[in-house]
Amino acid sequence: MKILIVVDMQNDFIDGALGTKEAVGIVENVAKKIREFDGRVIFTKDTHMENYLQTQEGQNLPVEHCIKGSDGWQISSALPVKDADTVFEKPTFGSVELGEYLQKTAQDTEIEEIEVIGLCTDICVISNALLIKAFLPEVKVSVDASCCAGVTPESHQNALEAMKMCQINITNTD
Repeated sequence: MKILIVVDMQNDFIDGALGTKEAVGIVENVAKKIREFDGRVIFTKDTHMENYLQTQEGQNLPVEHCIKGSDGWQISSALPVKDADTVFEKPTFGSVELGEYLQKTAQDTEIEEIEVIGLCTDICVISNALLIKAFLPEVKVSVDASCCAGVTPESHQNALEAMKMCQINITNTD
């Protein structure tokens, strides 16, 4: 089985509170990847509450975003979310719940590969890719660079290089 993890393709990260032109630029690639993917599709959603600015993350990034129930928290309507097998809400960068779910899935079904795409390469994509590698060290983990965007182009590239060093396969780097 192949699994596609679509990380935080939410309005606030695309064209909302923390949006970038690079994030807007990958939406079509991500939609195509989901539509053409032959396997299980899982989404993550960065999920914060009204007290976000009082949290440790909110103290370090004082921009309200992905507040549960808000428009910015929603996954982009340009993406075929209905194709998702599962959606994980996560209160921080990496989802331990996702890692545990994948580990349990691997006990029942052989996972051939897990591909990770989405936003932001340098925060939540790298966090989840490394977390997946920690939970399933013998499963091939890859990241499609054409379906990811970072906070800046430079930090996107740095994250891809860091993941490559941790034996995560990076594809479509052009």
